[in-house]
Amino acid sequence: MNHTLPQLADLHDAAFTQALQHKIDTKTKPLGSLGRLETLALAIGQILGGSSPVLKDPKMVVFAGDHGLVARGVSAFPQDVSWQMVENFLAGGAAVSVFSRANGIALTVVDCGVAHDFLEGLPAGTQRPGLLVRKVTGGEKGTADSSAQPAMTAAQCQQALQNGMDIVKNLPGNALLLGEMGIGNTSAASLLLARLAGLDIEVCTGAGTGLDAPAVQRKAAVLREVLARHPDAKAPLDALAALGGYEIATMVGAVMQAAHERRVVVVDGFIATSAVLVAHALQPLVLQRCVFAHRSGERGHEFMLQYLGVQALLDLGLRLGEGSGGALAWPLLQSACAMLREMASFESAGVSEKAEVQAEKV
Repeated sequence: MNHTLPQLADLHDAAFTQALQHKIDTKTKPLGSLGRLETLALAIGQILGGSSPVLKDPKMVVFAGDHGLVARGVSAFPQDVSWQMVENFLAGGAAVSVFSRANGIALTVVDCGVAHDFLEGLPAGTQRPGLLVRKVTGGEKGTADSSAQPAMTAAQCQQALQNGMDIVKNLPGNALLLGEMGIGNTSAASLLLARLAGLDIEVCTGAGTGLDAPAVQRKAAVLREVLARHPDAKAPLDALAALGGYEIATMVGAVMQAAHERRVVVVDGFIATSAVLVAHALQPLVLQRCVFAHRSGERGHEFMLQYLGVQALLDLGLRLGEGSGGALAWPLLQSACAMLREMASFESAGVSEKAEVQAEKV
């Protein structure tokens, strides 16, 4: 089922890494004094393969899809909010729209399977600016209810993966920021975390769009039913098809293609990380290309990051999704690259490294 996914090469090059680390270490600063910004600069340099990296034409892609499981009452919001929020993205009024615009990031929304026709009433062949319609065949209204049957068939999952790959192939630039929209998709992400990381579903289940404590318990009970219905869906793509969503599957394809092309992949919160979780289960080297923007306030995200062994840049208590955290973290990536390109070394600035150490002690 995964025969079309690209194979990732190991980016680790000991000589290049050593040279890049030396460049960072000899900037006009005490050793390590820029903290995790130095780690970020090293990672971006390794991804892009240069010691003076430039981030070009960043693209925020918001993957949207609906979930049949919403019929079981797992969300505080009705399903119609998915398409209404897509319209808000397109109108420029959503948080991710505002943050992307503020940071010079182009935004595209992909309809992966929203239960709405965004082109209704328009002449055939008409395209709406900022929108790509990539609905999966048979999934025009969203996934099936995974408490009753697999969320998607193997063929539908494969089509979504291919859609994601094709989208990235046609994007300019060298940075992909992941966003998502889909009422019910925290349930899909929780299910994927429980199955792929081997955690109890109650640990993985949070408030999503704002459920109270009793509703979270009911949500966890429904998700436990879903896992019990699909006991054999253990391989990464089997789990994705049985438990996931069209937007998550499309995102997995996009992540794999972006990683193959050595783009910097900026991962937002819980849902976006669930796509990386699946990609990691397929090819662990995908993590070499990923920058995790923030740790979400959604309960399962901390466990997801721990399982992947990664640390997020920000911890602001965000739990909005959309790609909002990725857009907020973007200036840190730009600053890391600017440090590599523009900050003087001790030698070029004529500053004595010994004097710097003595000044620090004073």
